[in-house]
Order: sequence, then structure tokens, then C-alpha cells
Amino acid sequence: MFTGIVTALGTIREARQQGDLRAVISCPFDPAGIAMGASIACSGTCLTVVDKGGVAGDAWFAVDISGETVACTVPGRWDVGSRLNLEPALKLGDELGGHIVTGHVDGVGTVVEVLPQGDSHRVTIAAPHALAPYLAPKGSITVDGVSLTVNDVADQADGSCHFMLNIIPHTSEVTTLGALAAGAQVNLEIDVLARYLKRMQSLRG
Repeated sequence: MFTGIVTALGTIREARQQGDLRAVISCPFDPAGIAMGASIACSGTCLTVVDKGGVAGDAWFAVDISGETVACTVPGRWDVGSRLNLEPALKLGDELGGHIVTGHVDGVGTVVEVLPQGDSHRVTIAAPHALAPYLAPKGSITVDGVSLTVNDVADQADGSCHFMLNIIPHTSEVTTLGALAAGAQVNLEIDVLARYLKRMQSLRG
């Protein structure tokens, strides 16, 4: 379980196919604080630590990424050199600063436009048809592992939707979202509460 509050940026330094894809991720964590078998959200994807090393401030950890995970996330996300938003799993008693995030990617969105708005940036993302019913103004969405608030939603004729976000300067600086541009793809996870409400509604209907 996560909150969508990114604590560090990581970089994939190795990626090799060995049944599943094994990725080695450089990070500024202290390896003594990374437990074997621990869960770390990597740009919104919950992955399990299978190896670790390095020193405090210059550490690394390895994860195995299944074919299903590769297929459900942004193409090329697991290539060497890719930057990742990192968040260790929530501990009992930690502050719930964002919203409840499971680390299960529901789909891939595409950035439509990025426009300056004051000191922030207004980002419009196209969400696929399957996710459109779960998005609502002032609801929560996880974009590449970052908990954000949906400002507005514009339904499209094909059943998909465009949703709008504001990325403040702090978020731009401490996550990969500051580098977003039109055409970029992002991992999306819908609000878990919206998921259950939609299921309940479908059973009633």
C-alpha cells in the first residue's frame, strides 16, 4: 500500500531478460533500510526487492518485472536510463499525505498538452475508454506513481476522456512529471474507492 507521495527519483542502470525482466535501479536510499522482499512503487508499479547493494545515498535495488507488468505499463519504461518515481511501502503510523494507492497500473494515458498556469503547469491527459467512468472532477488519480487531484474531465465522443491536472513547482522538481510534454505516456491508477463504487453500481444495475 502506498500514498502516491514520491520520496526519491531512481534510474534504471541495468535491464536484462532472464525469464522475467530483471532491472537494477540506482537510488539515493540507504540500502540498510531496504528489506529483501520489500515493496517499492516504481513510477506507480508495485515491485518486490530481490537484491540490493551500494551505500547510503548511492544505493541500488533489483526487481523482477513480469511480462504482464511490462505489457500493462508505458512502453520503454523499463529500458536502461529511464527515470522512475520511487515510493517505499506505507508503514503503520505513517502520514497518509496523498490517497490510498495500490501500485497496480490500470492503464496508460497520453499527455495531450502542457500549458504554463502561473508558477504551475496545467497538464491534460487522455485516458482510455475503460478508465473514463472512474475519473471525476476533484477526484484522485495516480500518474506515474504521483497522487494528484483531477481538476476537470472532458468526455470524448469515442468514450474516452481527457482530464486536467495542475502540477505545482515542487512536484515538477521532485518527480519525473516536470519533464512531461505532449505525446508522453504515463502509468495511470484510478482511485480504489471509485473502483469499488463502479463495481457496486454494476451489480445493482
